[in-house]
Amino acid sequence: MKKIICLLLALVMVLGLAACGGGSKGTTVTMIAAQYGPKTADWWAEFEKKFEADNKGIDLVVDCVSWNDIYTVVNTRIANGQAPDLLNIDVFADYQADGLLLPAEKWCSAETYAKFYPAFLDQSVVDGVVWAVPDLASARAMYYNKDILEQAGVAVPTTWDELTAACKTLKEKCPDVYPWGIDMTTDEGQAAFAYYTWGNGGGFVDDAGNWALNSAKNVEAVEYAVGLIKDGLTNSDPTNDTRYNLQDLFCAGKLAMMIAPNALSSQAGEAGINYGFAAIPNNSGTSVSAGVMDRIMCFDNKQSDKQMEAITKVVDAFYDDKPYSDWVLMEGFLPATTAGGEACAAADPAMGAWIDIVGSAKFYPTAKAEWADVKQGVIDVEQQALQGGNVQDLLDALQAQVAG
Repeated sequence: MKKIICLLLALVMVLGLAACGGGSKGTTVTMIAAQYGPKTADWWAEFEKKFEADNKGIDLVVDCVSWNDIYTVVNTRIANGQAPDLLNIDVFADYQADGLLLPAEKWCSAETYAKFYPAFLDQSVVDGVVWAVPDLASARAMYYNKDILEQAGVAVPTTWDELTAACKTLKEKCPDVYPWGIDMTTDEGQAAFAYYTWGNGGGFVDDAGNWALNSAKNVEAVEYAVGLIKDGLTNSDPTNDTRYNLQDLFCAGKLAMMIAPNALSSQAGEAGINYGFAAIPNNSGTSVSAGVMDRIMCFDNKQSDKQMEAITKVVDAFYDDKPYSDWVLMEGFLPATTAGGEACAAADPAMGAWIDIVGSAKFYPTAKAEWADVKQGVIDVEQQALQGGNVQDLLDALQAQVAG
């Protein structure tokens, strides 16, 4: 009798599972998402919950990973044969060069694809094929503390000569305040290289798209930035002070000027700082804003047609106008879609000016497979130059390394 009861109970459990769909395995979509701020993980958890409620039979698994760890986590997963279906990160070229990615047309619906700003899509093209789509962007401008500059009698600088003169005056008249902020850390040292080389008419590549790291204009630009630091006109430890540290200093009234993304506006506003933002000072007669863009890409895991349909549904749901604009506003970045831009500008009028800025910004040459080495390489050059290294020699060595 006991055996019969157990068999009956087992049969009831099996029938119950079949009735609620538990008897058949659903489709799983895995994703690794970068953690942009303290609210990111919770947002993705809610997204998962809603998506699964709206799409029965699809199990979405999103791992939210900090920027400090995401490269290691992703590379370890790939090495173990466990690449995610979708990845939200900044770089894509290495993965594409290794044959790990699927073209965007395979997993991004035509409706969603049409929403993106063309200039953003252009940053992920290799051999005429788009391999990733933009998830968000940020643009950079010079922020300045109006009260501190007024106290020192300093006008907002637009050229390098004016910037140097302003920093010297600020150092003399406001000794408790750092005049200018520079981040040469492993976090954003490549951004510093971009600000100064682009502002001097140089940059990572020449007009033909070839690496030109050791150009005379680049050497002059790095020497100028290093000179500001050595003259005591900046924060005291640029190799350890990240942009986030500098933003905290700015919001504490301890930093007069810095280059930062649009996200600083809300932080400075909440801190009660009387701030303004302007074009980045330059030495070429033309100011260039730096645009930074992150991406979503899809790994080629030999997915079935059913799995690919599920992946497309995830991407469509993420870029749906309302949740996408809410996400961008929460994270404090700029949208990568036209509808997102309109929604964000309507919700925050100040966003409109930034959307115009990012539309004319220069971007890192991340579509080139050597970008990861270049990114780390220019940071090493800056840090070695601060220790007394010869900038020309250092850039010559880096150019030889990446140009082969």
